[in-house]
Amino acid sequence: MFNKKNKTKGFTLIELLVVVAIIGMLATIVLVSLNTARAKARDTRRLADLRQVSLALEMHYDDGNSYPGTSGSCSVIPEVLATSYLGAIPEDPGATTDYAYGVKSDGQSYVLKAILENSNNPALNSDVDGSNVFGCDCDDLAYCIRM
Repeated sequence: MFNKKNKTKGFTLIELLVVVAIIGMLATIVLVSLNTARAKARDTRRLADLRQVSLALEMHYDDGNSYPGTSGSCSVIPEVLATSYLGAIPEDPGATTDYAYGVKSDGQSYVLKAILENSNNPALNSDVDGSNVFGCDCDDLAYCIRM
């Protein structure tokens, strides 16, 4: 810090590089933990969206004694819910996949599906599991609600 030659005070290049390296490591740690928090927030949003769509489906059932859609296919959530019961069909916050919806052939049961990012999410312990639930694959990271 003290240069004897010209009697000026300052930091050496090595000291500055060490400080920059330490700041870089701390920034990396913060960004990694922030990405984990963002993934958890997106998963929470997915769960809330499925509950909202589930309520809309129940209102549709109360009005017509059946759930909308065709049986045997896992497809997008029916638009009839957006026009009558929701402001708009919710979209996946990660924009990697859309939510999926399947209905039983008699129109009396349905399944809603979202793909979660966190494989340790506690919600996966209480969801519906199976390879073909009304046309939807509800294994692994798929969180499914069935009524």
